[in-house]
Amino acid sequence: MNTPDRPASLSRRAFLRGAGALVALPFLQSLVPTRLQAAATAGAHAPTRMAFIYHPNGVIQENWNPGAVGRLTGSLSRTLEPLSPYRRYVNVISGLEHRNANGNGDGPGDHARATATFLTGAQAKKTGGADIYLGRSFDQVAADHLSPGSRFRSLEFSASHYRRSGVCDSGYSCAYQYNFSWQNAHTPLPPQVNPRAIFKQLYGASDPRELALMEQRMTRQKSVLDTLRADTARLNRKISSEDREQLEEYFTSLRTVERRLQNTHFEANEMPLDFELPGGIPASYREYLDTMYDLMLLAFRTDSTRVITFLQAHDGSARAFPELDIRSGHHQLSHHKGDPQKIESLKRIDEFYLQAFARFLDKLSKTQDGQGRNLIDSCMLVYGGGIGDGNRHNHDNLPVVLAGGAIPGGRHLSYKNEPMCNLYCTMLEKAGKPVERFGDSSGVLATI
Repeated sequence: MNTPDRPASLSRRAFLRGAGALVALPFLQSLVPTRLQAAATAGAHAPTRMAFIYHPNGVIQENWNPGAVGRLTGSLSRTLEPLSPYRRYVNVISGLEHRNANGNGDGPGDHARATATFLTGAQAKKTGGADIYLGRSFDQVAADHLSPGSRFRSLEFSASHYRRSGVCDSGYSCAYQYNFSWQNAHTPLPPQVNPRAIFKQLYGASDPRELALMEQRMTRQKSVLDTLRADTARLNRKISSEDREQLEEYFTSLRTVERRLQNTHFEANEMPLDFELPGGIPASYREYLDTMYDLMLLAFRTDSTRVITFLQAHDGSARAFPELDIRSGHHQLSHHKGDPQKIESLKRIDEFYLQAFARFLDKLSKTQDGQGRNLIDSCMLVYGGGIGDGNRHNHDNLPVVLAGGAIPGGRHLSYKNEPMCNLYCTMLEKAGKPVERFGDSSGVLATI
Protein backbone atom coordinates (compact mmCIF):
# COMPACT_ATOMS: atom_id res chain seq x y z
CA MET A 1 0.00 0.00 0.00
CA ASN A 2 1.48 3.33 -1.01
CA THR A 3 2.28 6.04 1.49
CA PRO A 4 -0.14 8.93 2.07
CA ASP A 5 0.46 12.32 0.51
CA ARG A 6 0.05 15.35 2.73
CA PRO A 7 -1.25 18.13 0.50
CA ALA A 8 -1.51 21.62 1.91
CA SER A 9 -5.28 21.66 1.46
CA LEU A 10 -7.92 18.98 1.34
CA SER A 11 -10.65 21.41 0.29
CA ARG A 12 -13.06 18.75 -1.01
CA ARG A 13 -13.03 16.63 2.13
CA ALA A 14 -13.61 16.91 5.85
CA PHE A 15 -12.61 14.54 8.65
CA LEU A 16 -13.86 13.36 12.01
CA ARG A 17 -11.32 12.20 14.53
CA GLY A 18 -11.68 10.13 17.67
CA ALA A 19 -9.48 7.78 19.68
CA GLY A 20 -7.89 5.47 17.16
CA ALA A 21 -9.95 6.79 14.27
CA LEU A 22 -9.55 9.26 11.41
CA VAL A 23 -12.74 9.11 9.38
CA ALA A 24 -12.70 10.88 6.04
CA LEU A 25 -16.15 12.10 5.07
CA PRO A 26 -17.71 11.99 1.62
CA PHE A 27 -18.29 15.26 -0.21
CA LEU A 28 -21.01 17.21 1.59
CA GLN A 29 -22.35 20.29 -0.17
CA SER A 30 -23.16 21.96 3.13
CA LEU A 31 -19.47 22.03 4.06
CA VAL A 32 -18.37 23.87 0.92
CA PRO A 33 -17.31 27.39 1.98
CA THR A 34 -19.67 30.14 0.79
CA ARG A 35 -16.93 31.67 -1.35
CA LEU A 36 -16.63 28.40 -3.27
CA GLN A 37 -20.37 27.82 -3.78
CA ALA A 38 -20.47 29.78 -7.03
CA ALA A 39 -17.58 27.77 -8.47
CA ALA A 40 -19.25 24.52 -7.47
CA THR A 41 -22.54 25.59 -9.02
CA ALA A 42 -20.69 26.67 -12.18
CA GLY A 43 -19.61 23.10 -12.79
CA ALA A 44 -16.62 22.17 -10.66
CA HIS A 45 -16.04 18.53 -11.57
CA ALA A 46 -15.08 15.53 -9.49
CA PRO A 47 -11.53 14.23 -9.85
CA THR A 48 -10.97 11.36 -12.25
CA ARG A 49 -10.59 8.02 -10.50
CA MET A 50 -8.92 4.98 -12.04
CA ALA A 51 -8.87 1.35 -10.99
CA PHE A 52 -7.17 -1.65 -12.61
CA ILE A 53 -8.64 -5.08 -11.84
CA TYR A 54 -6.92 -8.29 -12.95
CA HIS A 55 -8.67 -11.42 -14.24
CA PRO A 56 -6.32 -14.45 -14.10
CA ASN A 57 -5.71 -17.39 -16.46
CA GLY A 58 -7.47 -16.09 -19.56
CA VAL A 59 -11.12 -16.61 -20.51
CA ILE A 60 -13.23 -18.88 -22.67
CA GLN A 61 -13.29 -16.57 -25.66
CA GLU A 62 -16.51 -17.87 -27.23
CA ASN A 63 -18.39 -16.85 -24.09
CA TRP A 64 -16.59 -13.54 -23.71
CA ASN A 65 -16.89 -12.11 -27.22
CA PRO A 66 -19.93 -9.80 -27.38
CA GLY A 67 -20.32 -10.38 -31.14
CA ALA A 68 -21.04 -7.43 -33.40
CA VAL A 69 -18.85 -4.34 -33.21
CA GLY A 70 -20.55 -1.09 -32.27
CA ARG A 71 -23.40 -0.43 -29.86
CA LEU A 72 -23.99 -3.07 -27.18
CA THR A 73 -27.57 -3.97 -28.02
CA GLY A 74 -29.58 -7.06 -27.14
CA SER A 75 -28.22 -9.76 -24.89
CA LEU A 76 -24.54 -9.73 -24.02
CA SER A 77 -22.40 -12.84 -24.17
CA ARG A 78 -22.79 -15.35 -21.34
CA THR A 79 -19.69 -14.20 -19.45
CA LEU A 80 -20.45 -10.50 -19.85
CA GLU A 81 -24.18 -10.77 -19.08
CA PRO A 82 -23.72 -9.65 -15.44
CA LEU A 83 -22.66 -6.26 -16.86
CA SER A 84 -25.86 -5.87 -18.88
CA PRO A 85 -27.65 -3.54 -16.40
CA TYR A 86 -24.66 -1.18 -16.55
CA ARG A 87 -23.93 -1.42 -20.27
CA ARG A 88 -24.14 2.35 -20.72
CA TYR A 89 -21.00 2.55 -18.58
CA VAL A 90 -19.22 -0.34 -20.30
CA ASN A 91 -16.93 -0.60 -23.32
CA VAL A 92 -15.82 -4.10 -24.29
CA ILE A 93 -12.50 -3.79 -26.14
CA SER A 94 -11.19 -6.50 -28.47
CA GLY A 95 -7.89 -6.80 -30.31
CA LEU A 96 -5.48 -5.41 -27.69
CA GLU A 97 -2.22 -7.24 -27.09
CA HIS A 98 0.92 -7.28 -24.97
CA ARG A 99 3.82 -8.32 -27.20
CA ASN A 100 6.24 -8.09 -24.30
CA ALA A 101 4.34 -10.82 -22.46
CA ASN A 102 5.45 -13.26 -25.18
CA GLY A 103 8.57 -15.32 -24.64
CA ASN A 104 10.59 -13.31 -27.18
CA GLY A 105 13.43 -15.79 -26.80
CA ASP A 106 13.00 -16.36 -23.05
CA GLY A 107 11.05 -19.61 -23.29
CA PRO A 108 8.14 -20.58 -21.02
CA GLY A 109 6.79 -18.46 -18.18
CA ASP A 110 3.62 -16.98 -19.65
CA HIS A 111 1.80 -16.62 -16.34
CA ALA A 112 4.58 -14.64 -14.69
CA ARG A 113 4.91 -12.44 -17.77
CA ALA A 114 1.13 -11.95 -18.04
CA THR A 115 0.78 -10.40 -14.59
CA ALA A 116 4.06 -8.50 -14.86
CA THR A 117 3.40 -6.96 -18.26
CA PHE A 118 -0.29 -6.10 -17.92
CA LEU A 119 0.25 -2.67 -16.33
CA THR A 120 3.85 -2.08 -17.39
CA GLY A 121 3.93 -3.02 -21.07
CA ALA A 122 7.51 -4.11 -20.38
CA GLN A 123 9.42 -7.36 -20.87
CA ALA A 124 10.31 -8.98 -17.55
CA LYS A 125 13.94 -9.97 -17.16
CA LYS A 126 14.01 -13.73 -16.72
CA THR A 127 15.62 -14.24 -13.34
CA GLY A 128 14.82 -15.99 -10.10
CA GLY A 129 17.24 -13.84 -8.13
CA ALA A 130 17.28 -10.36 -6.68
CA ASP A 131 18.15 -8.73 -10.03
CA ILE A 132 14.52 -8.37 -11.10
CA TYR A 133 13.91 -5.82 -13.84
CA LEU A 134 10.60 -4.82 -15.39
CA GLY A 135 9.27 -1.28 -15.71
CA ARG A 136 7.10 1.31 -14.03
CA SER A 137 3.42 0.45 -14.07
CA PHE A 138 0.75 2.69 -15.53
CA ASP A 139 -1.15 3.12 -12.27
CA GLN A 140 1.89 4.96 -10.92
CA VAL A 141 2.03 7.22 -13.97
CA ALA A 142 -1.67 7.93 -13.53
CA ALA A 143 -1.09 8.69 -9.85
CA ASP A 144 1.49 11.32 -10.84
CA HIS A 145 -1.30 13.24 -12.56
CA LEU A 146 -4.41 12.39 -10.53
CA SER A 147 -3.27 12.06 -6.91
CA PRO A 148 -2.75 15.66 -5.70
CA GLY A 149 -5.52 16.35 -3.19
CA SER A 150 -6.03 12.76 -2.03
CA ARG A 151 -4.70 11.18 1.18
CA PHE A 152 -2.97 8.25 -0.51
CA ARG A 153 -1.06 8.47 -3.75
CA SER A 154 -2.33 5.03 -4.73
CA LEU A 155 -3.59 1.85 -3.09
CA GLU A 156 -2.58 -1.69 -4.04
CA PHE A 157 -4.93 -4.58 -3.20
CA SER A 158 -4.69 -8.32 -3.83
CA ALA A 159 -6.88 -11.32 -3.02
CA SER A 160 -3.91 -13.57 -3.60
CA HIS A 161 -0.94 -13.42 -1.26
CA TYR A 162 2.20 -11.34 -1.56
CA ARG A 163 5.59 -12.75 -2.53
CA ARG A 164 8.71 -10.78 -3.35
CA SER A 165 11.29 -13.58 -3.67
CA GLY A 166 11.64 -17.17 -4.77
CA VAL A 167 11.20 -18.79 -8.17
CA CYS A 168 7.63 -19.37 -9.34
CA ASP A 169 7.02 -19.81 -13.05
CA SER A 170 9.65 -21.46 -15.28
CA GLY A 171 12.57 -19.54 -13.79
CA TYR A 172 10.85 -16.20 -13.19
CA SER A 173 10.97 -14.54 -9.80
CA CYS A 174 7.74 -14.71 -7.82
CA ALA A 175 7.92 -10.91 -7.69
CA TYR A 176 6.67 -10.79 -11.28
CA GLN A 177 3.71 -13.08 -10.73
CA TYR A 178 2.41 -11.75 -7.41
CA ASN A 179 2.85 -8.00 -7.88
CA PHE A 180 0.64 -5.91 -10.12
CA SER A 181 2.01 -2.44 -9.44
CA TRP A 182 5.64 -1.34 -9.88
CA GLN A 183 7.19 1.86 -8.56
CA ASN A 184 10.11 1.47 -10.94
CA ALA A 185 11.88 -1.27 -12.89
CA HIS A 186 13.41 -2.80 -9.75
CA THR A 187 10.70 -2.15 -7.14
CA PRO A 188 7.27 -3.76 -6.98
CA LEU A 189 4.74 -2.12 -4.68
CA PRO A 190 3.57 -4.88 -2.30
CA PRO A 191 -0.22 -5.25 -2.36
CA GLN A 192 -2.28 -5.40 0.80
CA VAL A 193 -4.10 -8.74 1.05
CA ASN A 194 -5.78 -8.32 4.43
CA PRO A 195 -9.00 -6.29 4.31
CA ARG A 196 -8.86 -5.71 8.06
CA ALA A 197 -5.46 -4.04 7.66
CA ILE A 198 -6.78 -1.96 4.76
CA PHE A 199 -9.70 -0.81 6.89
CA LYS A 200 -7.34 0.24 9.67
CA GLN A 201 -5.20 2.07 7.12
CA LEU A 202 -8.21 4.00 5.82
CA TYR A 203 -9.92 4.64 9.17
CA GLY A 204 -7.18 4.42 11.78
CA ALA A 205 -4.81 7.15 12.86
CA SER A 206 -1.10 6.63 12.22
CA ASP A 207 -0.05 6.68 15.87
CA PRO A 208 0.71 3.10 17.09
CA ARG A 209 -1.22 3.64 20.32
CA GLU A 210 -4.30 4.79 18.42
CA LEU A 211 -3.99 1.87 16.00
CA ALA A 212 -3.89 -0.48 19.00
CA LEU A 213 -7.08 1.13 20.33
CA MET A 214 -8.72 0.59 16.97
CA GLU A 215 -7.72 -3.10 16.95
CA GLN A 216 -9.16 -3.52 20.46
CA ARG A 217 -12.40 -1.92 19.35
CA MET A 218 -12.68 -4.19 16.31
CA THR A 219 -11.97 -7.27 18.47
CA ARG A 220 -14.75 -6.23 20.83
CA GLN A 221 -17.05 -5.70 17.84
CA LYS A 222 -17.32 -1.97 18.44
CA SER A 223 -17.63 0.46 15.55
CA VAL A 224 -15.08 3.08 14.60
CA LEU A 225 -18.06 5.44 14.73
CA ASP A 226 -18.61 4.88 18.46
CA THR A 227 -15.88 7.36 19.37
CA LEU A 228 -17.32 9.97 16.99
CA ARG A 229 -20.87 10.26 18.25
CA ALA A 230 -20.50 13.74 19.75
CA ASP A 231 -18.71 15.09 16.69
CA THR A 232 -21.28 13.44 14.40
CA ALA A 233 -24.13 15.04 16.34
CA ARG A 234 -22.51 18.46 16.03
CA LEU A 235 -21.89 17.90 12.32
CA ASN A 236 -25.52 16.89 11.73
CA ARG A 237 -26.66 20.24 13.14
CA LYS A 238 -24.53 22.05 10.54
CA ILE A 239 -25.49 20.21 7.37
CA SER A 240 -28.62 20.01 5.24
CA SER A 241 -31.16 17.21 5.41
CA GLU A 242 -29.89 15.92 2.04
CA ASP A 243 -26.32 15.77 3.37
CA ARG A 244 -27.49 14.09 6.58
CA GLU A 245 -29.14 11.40 4.48
CA GLN A 246 -25.97 10.91 2.44
CA LEU A 247 -23.84 10.82 5.60
CA GLU A 248 -26.05 8.19 7.23
CA GLU A 249 -25.90 6.03 4.08
CA TYR A 250 -22.09 6.34 4.10
CA PHE A 251 -21.88 5.38 7.78
CA THR A 252 -24.14 2.39 7.06
CA SER A 253 -21.73 1.25 4.31
CA LEU A 254 -18.79 1.68 6.66
CA ARG A 255 -20.52 -0.35 9.41
CA THR A 256 -21.33 -3.11 6.92
CA VAL A 257 -17.66 -3.55 6.08
CA GLU A 258 -16.73 -3.42 9.78
CA ARG A 259 -19.17 -6.19 10.64
CA ARG A 260 -17.70 -8.40 7.92
CA LEU A 261 -14.21 -7.95 9.32
CA GLN A 262 -14.87 -8.33 13.04
CA ASN A 263 -15.42 -12.09 13.02
CA THR A 264 -14.03 -13.24 9.69
CA HIS A 265 -12.20 -16.53 9.29
CA PHE A 266 -9.39 -16.98 6.81
CA GLU A 267 -8.76 -19.84 4.45
CA ALA A 268 -5.48 -21.59 3.64
CA ASN A 269 -6.37 -22.08 -0.03
CA GLU A 270 -3.28 -21.22 -2.12
CA MET A 271 -1.21 -20.11 0.87
CA PRO A 272 2.30 -21.64 0.98
CA LEU A 273 3.17 -23.59 4.12
CA ASP A 274 5.65 -20.97 5.31
CA PHE A 275 3.22 -18.09 4.86
CA GLU A 276 1.95 -16.50 8.07
CA LEU A 277 -1.82 -16.43 7.79
CA PRO A 278 -3.27 -13.03 8.69
CA GLY A 279 -6.61 -12.51 10.39
CA GLY A 280 -9.39 -10.66 8.64
CA ILE A 281 -9.48 -12.62 5.36
CA PRO A 282 -12.93 -14.08 4.75
CA ALA A 283 -13.12 -17.83 4.17
CA SER A 284 -15.62 -17.26 1.36
CA TYR A 285 -13.87 -16.05 -1.79
CA ARG A 286 -17.03 -14.26 -2.92
CA GLU A 287 -17.13 -12.39 0.40
CA TYR A 288 -13.41 -11.68 0.11
CA LEU A 289 -13.84 -10.08 -3.33
CA ASP A 290 -16.91 -8.12 -2.22
CA THR A 291 -15.10 -6.81 0.85
CA MET A 292 -12.13 -5.65 -1.23
CA TYR A 293 -14.46 -3.98 -3.73
CA ASP A 294 -16.35 -2.29 -0.85
CA LEU A 295 -13.06 -0.94 0.48
CA MET A 296 -12.29 0.40 -3.00
CA LEU A 297 -15.69 2.11 -3.00
CA LEU A 298 -15.06 3.68 0.41
CA ALA A 299 -11.59 4.85 -0.66
CA PHE A 300 -12.98 6.53 -3.78
CA ARG A 301 -15.99 7.95 -1.97
CA THR A 302 -13.88 9.69 0.64
CA ASP A 303 -11.28 10.77 -1.92
CA SER A 304 -8.70 8.83 0.09
CA THR A 305 -7.13 7.87 -3.23
CA ARG A 306 -7.82 8.21 -6.94
CA VAL A 307 -5.83 5.22 -8.18
CA ILE A 308 -6.31 1.59 -7.08
CA THR A 309 -4.99 -1.72 -8.39
CA PHE A 310 -6.72 -4.97 -7.49
CA LEU A 311 -5.14 -8.34 -8.30
CA GLN A 312 -8.14 -10.63 -7.83
CA ALA A 313 -5.75 -13.55 -8.24
CA HIS A 314 -2.28 -13.82 -9.74
CA ASP A 315 -1.96 -15.39 -13.17
CA GLY A 316 -1.35 -19.11 -12.78
CA SER A 317 -3.61 -19.12 -9.71
CA ALA A 318 -4.54 -22.64 -8.58
CA ARG A 319 -7.50 -21.45 -6.55
CA ALA A 320 -10.47 -23.82 -6.31
CA PHE A 321 -14.04 -22.53 -6.18
CA PRO A 322 -16.03 -24.45 -3.57
CA GLU A 323 -18.79 -21.81 -3.88
CA LEU A 324 -19.33 -23.16 -7.39
CA ASP A 325 -18.70 -26.78 -6.39
CA ILE A 326 -15.48 -26.65 -8.47
CA ARG A 327 -12.71 -28.48 -6.63
CA SER A 328 -10.03 -28.43 -9.33
CA GLY A 329 -7.63 -25.50 -9.45
CA HIS A 330 -8.27 -22.67 -11.90
CA HIS A 331 -4.86 -23.02 -13.57
CA GLN A 332 -5.23 -26.76 -13.99
CA LEU A 333 -8.65 -26.29 -15.58
CA SER A 334 -7.34 -23.62 -17.96
CA HIS A 335 -5.26 -26.32 -19.70
CA HIS A 336 -8.52 -27.91 -20.78
CA LYS A 337 -7.42 -29.35 -24.18
CA GLY A 338 -11.01 -29.26 -25.33
CA ASP A 339 -12.48 -31.18 -22.39
CA PRO A 340 -16.13 -29.99 -22.24
CA GLN A 341 -16.44 -30.44 -18.47
CA LYS A 342 -13.35 -28.35 -17.81
CA ILE A 343 -14.54 -25.71 -20.28
CA GLU A 344 -17.90 -25.49 -18.52
CA SER A 345 -16.13 -25.03 -15.17
CA LEU A 346 -14.01 -22.25 -16.66
CA LYS A 347 -17.09 -20.50 -18.03
CA ARG A 348 -18.59 -20.50 -14.56
CA ILE A 349 -15.36 -19.13 -13.04
CA ASP A 350 -15.26 -16.33 -15.63
CA GLU A 351 -18.87 -15.47 -14.77
CA PHE A 352 -18.07 -15.57 -11.04
CA TYR A 353 -15.41 -12.89 -11.44
CA LEU A 354 -17.61 -10.71 -13.68
CA GLN A 355 -20.48 -10.96 -11.21
CA ALA A 356 -18.25 -9.54 -8.47
CA PHE A 357 -17.20 -6.69 -10.76
CA ALA A 358 -20.85 -6.04 -11.66
CA ARG A 359 -21.75 -5.75 -7.97
CA PHE A 360 -19.01 -3.11 -7.66
CA LEU A 361 -20.41 -1.19 -10.65
CA ASP A 362 -23.87 -1.34 -9.13
CA LYS A 363 -22.67 0.30 -5.90
CA LEU A 364 -20.66 2.93 -7.78
CA SER A 365 -23.73 3.78 -9.86
CA LYS A 366 -25.87 4.27 -6.72
CA THR A 367 -23.38 6.29 -4.67
CA GLN A 368 -23.45 10.07 -4.96
CA ASP A 369 -20.32 12.21 -5.18
CA GLY A 370 -21.52 15.77 -4.75
CA GLN A 371 -23.73 18.00 -6.93
CA GLY A 372 -26.06 15.10 -7.69
CA ARG A 373 -23.51 13.00 -9.60
CA ASN A 374 -22.93 9.32 -9.10
CA LEU A 375 -19.45 8.11 -8.22
CA ILE A 376 -19.25 5.97 -11.34
CA ASP A 377 -19.46 9.10 -13.51
CA SER A 378 -15.91 10.10 -12.57
CA CYS A 379 -14.40 6.62 -12.96
CA MET A 380 -12.27 4.85 -15.56
CA LEU A 381 -12.06 1.19 -14.57
CA VAL A 382 -9.98 -1.33 -16.51
CA TYR A 383 -10.99 -4.95 -15.99
CA GLY A 384 -8.91 -7.50 -17.85
CA GLY A 385 -6.11 -10.03 -17.97
CA GLY A 386 -2.76 -10.63 -19.60
CA ILE A 387 -3.74 -13.94 -21.26
CA GLY A 388 -6.42 -14.24 -23.91
CA ASP A 389 -7.11 -17.99 -23.94
CA GLY A 390 -5.72 -19.94 -20.98
CA ASN A 391 -5.36 -23.10 -23.03
CA ARG A 392 -3.21 -21.31 -25.62
CA HIS A 393 -1.34 -18.93 -23.29
CA ASN A 394 -1.61 -16.21 -25.93
CA HIS A 395 -1.17 -12.53 -25.15
CA ASP A 396 -3.21 -11.08 -27.99
CA ASN A 397 -6.95 -10.35 -28.18
CA LEU A 398 -6.89 -9.85 -24.43
CA PRO A 399 -10.14 -9.81 -22.44
CA VAL A 400 -10.58 -6.12 -21.60
CA VAL A 401 -13.48 -4.05 -20.31
CA LEU A 402 -13.25 -0.29 -19.79
CA ALA A 403 -16.05 0.82 -17.46
CA GLY A 404 -17.14 4.09 -15.88
CA GLY A 405 -18.87 7.27 -16.89
CA ALA A 406 -15.74 9.32 -17.55
CA ILE A 407 -15.65 7.81 -21.08
CA PRO A 408 -18.83 7.20 -23.13
CA GLY A 409 -19.82 3.53 -22.88
CA GLY A 410 -22.26 1.05 -24.33
CA ARG A 411 -19.95 -0.12 -27.13
CA HIS A 412 -17.92 -3.04 -28.40
CA LEU A 413 -14.71 -1.53 -29.78
CA SER A 414 -12.54 -3.75 -31.94
CA TYR A 415 -8.93 -3.15 -32.96
CA LYS A 416 -6.30 -5.23 -34.71
CA ASN A 417 -3.13 -6.00 -32.76
CA GLU A 418 -3.08 -2.66 -30.92
CA PRO A 419 -0.73 -2.36 -27.93
CA MET A 420 -2.62 -2.47 -24.63
CA CYS A 421 -0.53 0.54 -23.63
CA ASN A 422 -2.38 2.61 -26.25
CA LEU A 423 -5.48 2.24 -24.07
CA TYR A 424 -3.58 3.59 -21.09
CA CYS A 425 -2.36 6.62 -23.04
CA THR A 426 -5.92 7.22 -24.23
CA MET A 427 -7.23 7.19 -20.67
CA LEU A 428 -4.88 9.92 -19.53
CA GLU A 429 -5.65 11.95 -22.64
CA LYS A 430 -9.37 11.71 -21.84
CA ALA A 431 -8.59 12.76 -18.27
CA GLY A 432 -6.91 15.89 -19.61
CA LYS A 433 -3.42 14.67 -18.69
CA PRO A 434 -1.90 13.46 -21.98
CA VAL A 435 1.42 11.61 -22.09
CA GLU A 436 3.55 11.13 -25.19
CA ARG A 437 4.03 7.42 -24.69
CA PHE A 438 4.02 4.66 -22.14
CA GLY A 439 5.51 1.16 -22.31
CA ASP A 440 5.34 -0.04 -25.91
CA SER A 441 2.56 2.37 -26.91
CA SER A 442 2.36 3.65 -30.48
CA GLY A 443 -0.31 6.30 -29.94
CA VAL A 444 -3.87 6.57 -28.67
CA LEU A 445 -6.85 4.43 -29.63
CA ALA A 446 -9.18 5.77 -32.28
CA THR A 447 -12.95 5.99 -31.59
CA ILE A 448 -12.76 6.02 -27.76
